Amino acid sequence: MDISFFLAKFWGFYLIIFFLVLSFNPQRIRDIFEYLKDPKFLLITAFIAIIVGLLNILFHNVWTGEWPIIITFLGWISIIIGIVLFMFPIRSSAALQVVNVKLIQVLYLVLFLVGVFLLNMGYGILPY
Repeated sequence: MDISFFLAKFWGFYLIIFFLVLSFNPQRIRDIFEYLKDPKFLLITAFIAIIVGLLNILFHNVWTGEWPIIITFLGWISIIIGIVLFMFPIRSSAALQVVNVKLIQVLYLVLFLVGVFLLNMGYGILPY
């Protein structure tokens, strides 16, 4: 299986599952922001983001004008978020306190649509 299709399925399912969990339980968004105040949770989150991003980029660093560039962007965004959380934990935690829950919900709606698009590309349900 081509790595682009595999990662399209992975990111598609991941984004849709995350959207559904946060949609049916919006309190989880507030919980996540509370957890990010804890340095241990922040460190673990940073490590996971860096690992996922690095694996994504090592296996799929495709810079074409086609849809696989979305997967590459998700990998780079994951690495950048992980590095920022790891290098600047106090500033990151303070910056996250300013973010509004409604803004996060809009962001996850956009990510849900990206997830649906990636699943479509991974399984070829509708022609592109």
